[in-house]
Amino acid sequence: MHQPTPQPKRYVIGISGASGALYASRVIRLLLDLGHEVHLVVTPPGARLLHDELGMEGVNLPALIGATSPDDPRLARIIRYNHRDIGAAIASGSFRHEGMAVVPCSGHTLNAIACGLGDNLLTRAAACALKERRRLVIAHRETPLTLIDIEHMRTLTLAGAVICPTNPGFYLLPKTIDDVVDFIAGKILDLLGVEHGLSTRWEDHAEAENPPLDSASELDRT
Repeated sequence: MHQPTPQPKRYVIGISGASGALYASRVIRLLLDLGHEVHLVVTPPGARLLHDELGMEGVNLPALIGATSPDDPRLARIIRYNHRDIGAAIASGSFRHEGMAVVPCSGHTLNAIACGLGDNLLTRAAACALKERRRLVIAHRETPLTLIDIEHMRTLTLAGAVICPTNPGFYLLPKTIDDVVDFIAGKILDLLGVEHGLSTRWEDHAEAENPPLDSASELDRT
């Protein structure tokens, strides 16, 4: 289904402590399946999230990507960093990558990034993405929002980030949880500029389910 790209690219993924571990796992798997390189940082609440929602003990990379063998070639293309190591490669603007996604992004992490706090590797890497004018996708999941969250979303948008709430659409008529997860994963990959094979776009569904109208007058009758 997913054909590896002839030119692998680097992407930074941050996992924080908001519900939505399946989104993170799916995005990472898709990037690796497409032949790309993933640089991963997980905060302590993010590690607890993986335990609570995926049953992991610690950050288990083979389990996270569904690897059944230590020889799985994808494992060589996922590099995990300690969240305390603010001197790691992804904390430097000289580290070139195609974009970063924080998925899922908690309210705490959203607000920390917006305030310019770089006290852990995830928020520092996000700050670097902003200052280097690289794509930063904030896949915020928590709801409802406080005014603090809303104002900080505005701040991040003005700074160049893209706020991508994990709100799935249902026009594709999802039948399973995986369908819902793929909708969000596909949206995140779109925002990162990653070509993928997921059927998540409205035009594909519309063309398949709704033949073109013969004239504008048909709109008037609806």
